[in-house]
Amino acid sequence: MTIHKEGRSFLLLLLVVLGLINILVNYYNSRIFWFVFISSSILFLLILQFFRSPRIVTSINDKNIIAPADGKVAVIEKVREEEYLNHEVIQISIFMSPLNVHVNRTPVSGVIERFEHHPGKYLVAWHPKSSSENEQTSMVIITDTGLKILVKQIAGAVARRIKWYVKAGDQLVQGNEYGFIKFGSRLDVLLPIDASIKVAIGDKTIGGKTILAEIN
Repeated sequence: MTIHKEGRSFLLLLLVVLGLINILVNYYNSRIFWFVFISSSILFLLILQFFRSPRIVTSINDKNIIAPADGKVAVIEKVREEEYLNHEVIQISIFMSPLNVHVNRTPVSGVIERFEHHPGKYLVAWHPKSSSENEQTSMVIITDTGLKILVKQIAGAVARRIKWYVKAGDQLVQGNEYGFIKFGSRLDVLLPIDASIKVAIGDKTIGGKTILAEIN
């Protein structure tokens, strides 16, 4: 299992801290050592799995829009996007729990027409206003055919560290990593209104693998 770069220094520090706690407990109160050791080991393994970064092979297809993250489809609805596209779109929201892989991947190949980071609040990710008021990034990708897809990384009440590794003008390949959100949150994908949706609310997604929609 590969550990994502965002977690390596944190995990090393956590390992040192937990190790010191176990040493002190063993020295001062050895009767509870095994309880503390087992508890700290479980905690470390839970956080370790959060930062896992599995190798994903994406079947590149210009007609497919791929899930940008692991998680569960929680919203599929028509909305009017007022910030960039200025027309009606289909919004698909994927919620990530702390148990999901948190690598964010590009849903289509193309060029980043616009990329912005917006400071904001930290409402729970399922709050109706989190899409507009929470800290987030907005990335508009334009494909070779002129299709525009908007992808948002949205922070939540716990996930307050959005990371991104791209900028406007970058050429993206479908399925490649472009960001990471620490400790759960959501991603919104805004699609053309005539896209053929291939998922339903409650479906689980795999970033870089699950087909969210097809473009006619």
